Amino acid sequence: MSSIGDTAATFCATLVDEWIRQGVRHAMVAPGSRSTPLAVALAHRDEIEVHIFHDERSASFAALGIALAQGRPAILLCTSGTAATHFHGAVVEAHQSNVPIIVCTADRPPELRDVGAPQTIDQTKLFGSAVRWSHDPGVPSDDARGSWRALAARSYAESLGARPGPVHLNLPFREPLVGNVQELPVARDGAWSQTFHAQGVDQSVIATIAAQVTDKTGIVIAGRGATRDVLSVAKALNWPVFADPRSGLRECDESVVLAFDSIVRVSQFVSAHTPDVVLWIGEPPASKVLTQWVSNLDAFKIHISSTPSVIDPQHSNNLSVNGDVGLMCERLIPLVRASSKEWLLSWQKSETAAQKAIAAWTAENFSEPTVARVLTSSLAVGEQLVISSSMPIRDVEWFGSVTSGVTVHSNRGANGIDGVVSTAVGVALGSGSPTSLLIGDVALLHDVNGLLALNRRTLDMSIVVTNNDGGSIFSFLPQAEHLDRATFELLYGTPHGVSFEHVAKTYGLSYFCATDEESLRDALAQSGTKIVEVVLDRTVNVSQHDELNSSIAAAVIATA
Repeated sequence: MSSIGDTAATFCATLVDEWIRQGVRHAMVAPGSRSTPLAVALAHRDEIEVHIFHDERSASFAALGIALAQGRPAILLCTSGTAATHFHGAVVEAHQSNVPIIVCTADRPPELRDVGAPQTIDQTKLFGSAVRWSHDPGVPSDDARGSWRALAARSYAESLGARPGPVHLNLPFREPLVGNVQELPVARDGAWSQTFHAQGVDQSVIATIAAQVTDKTGIVIAGRGATRDVLSVAKALNWPVFADPRSGLRECDESVVLAFDSIVRVSQFVSAHTPDVVLWIGEPPASKVLTQWVSNLDAFKIHISSTPSVIDPQHSNNLSVNGDVGLMCERLIPLVRASSKEWLLSWQKSETAAQKAIAAWTAENFSEPTVARVLTSSLAVGEQLVISSSMPIRDVEWFGSVTSGVTVHSNRGANGIDGVVSTAVGVALGSGSPTSLLIGDVALLHDVNGLLALNRRTLDMSIVVTNNDGGSIFSFLPQAEHLDRATFELLYGTPHGVSFEHVAKTYGLSYFCATDEESLRDALAQSGTKIVEVVLDRTVNVSQHDELNSSIAAAVIATA
C-alpha cells in the first residue's frame, strides 16, 4: 500500500502523462502549497512548458491566450481558497468565447472543510454553469487507479467538444504533499473522443470507429438510446447484439442475444469467444456480470450515445462518442467489412440453447424469473411495460421475452425504487395504451400512495407485484454470507408482513392472487386496472436463480 504522499504524486503524474498523450503542451501555475503534487508532476515533464505567474488572474487569462493561439487547452493550476476565485473572470470569458482550458484548483481534504481551516472555501462547482464539465474525484486513492487516466482524458475531450470551453477539476490533497511516484497505470490505446453535433457527425470519428471494427470479432451492447440502425451495423459486421429490454431491439432477429447475462457466466464458452471489440450503444444494461466481463476484456471498447452524458463506470472505454446514433450507424455501414460468419453463428447457437433451457426450467418452477417471463411474453404490440429497479429489471433482462413493438420503461437514471408506481401511472396516461408494471413489494410500498392517482381514472393497467416479504436482491450480495441471519433480516431482509389484497381494497382496485403460471396468465387477461399479487419465498430466490443459470450453462456447453 502506497503512502498518502506517494499516492498523490502517482495520481498527479498519471494525469500529466495522459494530458501529454492527449496533446497538452503548456501549463500556467500560480504558486501555492496545496497544489504541490500537481505542480511538481508538471515540472518533471519536459513535454510540458510550465509558466509561473504570481497572480492567478494573469495566469488564467494567459491560459486563455494560449488556447486562442493553439486551439487546444492549457493546464491552469492554483492552490486552495480565494486563489481559485481569481480564475473566474477568465473562465467566464472562455465560456462565452468557446475557448478550451483545463482549470485545476487544489483543495483541502473533506475533513478540513467547514471547520475553520485556513485557506478553505467551498470550491465544488465553483464556476457554476460557466464550465463545460466540473468534477471532484476526491482525495487520491490507490483503489481508484483505474479511473485516473480516464479523468485526464475526459477533461481534455470535454474542453474540446462541439462547443469548446473550460472544464474544472477540483483536486483535494491530504498532507504530506510530496511523495515518490510509483508505477503509473497502463495507458490504453485510442483516445477519448466526443462529438456533440445535434445533426451532423464528425466523419473522422466515423472513420476511426470503422478502422477499429473492420475485420474484427466483436459484440454490440444495445441499451436505451439504441436505434434499429444498430441491427444493420451488427449484420454488416456479423456481430451479436446484446439487447437490453429498453433498447427496443429484443425481437426475432438473427443477431439478437437475449440471454447474455447467463451466457457470459459460462466460462467454458466465453473463454473461447473473446471479442476484439465491444461496441456499446446507449445506456448500460442492469447486468453487473456483463459489465464486469466487459471491463476485464482486453478489447477495444467504444461507447456511442445520442446524449452528451458519458457512460463509463468501469473507466475502461477506449473511445466515447456522442452524436446522432442513427446517422453514425448509417455512415459507418459502408466503411466496414464483416468478420467470419462463424463468430455470429456460435453466439446464435448459445442463445438458442439458453432460451430452450429458460423455457423448460420456468415451465417447471414457479419463481421470480418465471413471473418475468410470463408477463413479458403476454404483452401485445403497442402496449407499455414499466419495470421497477432492483430484481424486476434484472429478471426481465436476464429471462424475459419482450414482444417486438412493446415499449419498455424503467427509471435507470438513478436506479432508485422510489416513485415507480407513479411513473407507471404517468406512462399509462401519456401513452393511452394498456400498461403493465412489474414491481417488487418493497418498491410498491415506497410509492403506495401513487395508487391514489388511479382513483376515478379509467386505465387498462396491470400492477404485478412479486411479494417475497422484503428485499430479495440483498440476498445476492456479500452481506448475506457475512452476517448472521437475524442481523441480515433486520438490516436488509426487512420483512413487512403486508398483504396487497388489503392494499388493493384500500385504494378501490381489483385484486388477483397468482400462485402458478396458469393463474398468473388468467389474472393478466382481466381488463381494467388491477393488482396481481404473486406470493413467493425469498429464502429460495438465490438458489432458484443459481439452478436456472446452471441449467443454461449446461445447455450452452453442450452446443459449444
